[in-house]
Amino acid sequence: MSFLSRNSWTSDNIPDLQKNNVIVTGANSGIGFEACRKFAEKNAHVVMACRSLEKGKEAKQKIEKENDSADLEVRKLDLADLSSVREFAEEFKTNNDKLDILCNNAGIMAIPRQETEDGFEKQFGVNHLGHFALTAELIPGLVESEEGRIVTQSSGLHEKGSINFDDLMMEKEYDKWDAYANSKLANVLFAYELQRKLEKHDLDIKSVVCHPGYASTNLQYKGPEEEGSKLKLLGMKIANGLIAQSAENGSLPMLYASVAEEIEGGEYVGPNGLANMRGYPEIQDSSEESKDEDVAEALWTRSESLTGISYSF
Repeated sequence: MSFLSRNSWTSDNIPDLQKNNVIVTGANSGIGFEACRKFAEKNAHVVMACRSLEKGKEAKQKIEKENDSADLEVRKLDLADLSSVREFAEEFKTNNDKLDILCNNAGIMAIPRQETEDGFEKQFGVNHLGHFALTAELIPGLVESEEGRIVTQSSGLHEKGSINFDDLMMEKEYDKWDAYANSKLANVLFAYELQRKLEKHDLDIKSVVCHPGYASTNLQYKGPEEEGSKLKLLGMKIANGLIAQSAENGSLPMLYASVAEEIEGGEYVGPNGLANMRGYPEIQDSSEESKDEDVAEALWTRSESLTGISYSF
């Protein structure tokens, strides 16, 4: 693929991905769905990792209606359950000899406090720990790729986050937006620390982090729905209609991070428009706290302890 201005990169610039295996978490709707659609257009074998098999199969059929040559498979993955993460990874490794692109995309946002099957605060557990464990399980397949990529979806709200090791699960004091911001900061810290470890072990795998800006997806509706607040749900729908860019455009930073030749490991990608909420993908700068290597190393160690999973590079 030839180099194009980062100010004009679109999915049309994705190279042919034939013989590439791609996993996208949260694949049945929103940004994950749009990414699967674009990867399939470029001939990749795409594994749609979904919590709901029914919704995943519906999404697969929707893509196949417009692209009858799409190479898609739907697999169950519940990031709120580490046993599901292990089962998904084992099934993938049994059926595939390599993994070229892993998109850690799935997430939940601003929900009332809940816990995962393993007892983690749910936003931190799904958004960070689930993907931390999944990536560890899939590293062997990425090593077999000519140039594996791990792309972790964060948010501009990571800038509001902090990592409090004394109350990582927010049991003492919970705020749904603080919990979301903290989990998104954890995503950036994880992606950067992963890149440092990949480089230390001289592995030809790139870890990149991205954010979609403000994209209209079902993510914004989950919190109000679980609270039972029709007013907040209406507010989110109005904001999505007036301010947000489409989910298709919101998928561009993740797609760019996944395939662009000029991308280096350890970079942070987001849209280049007003307040970085919309536009074409470009390399950006993350928060100062996200670059704290001591915090990142401590978070890594705690994440291994919590999940019971150690990385084997």
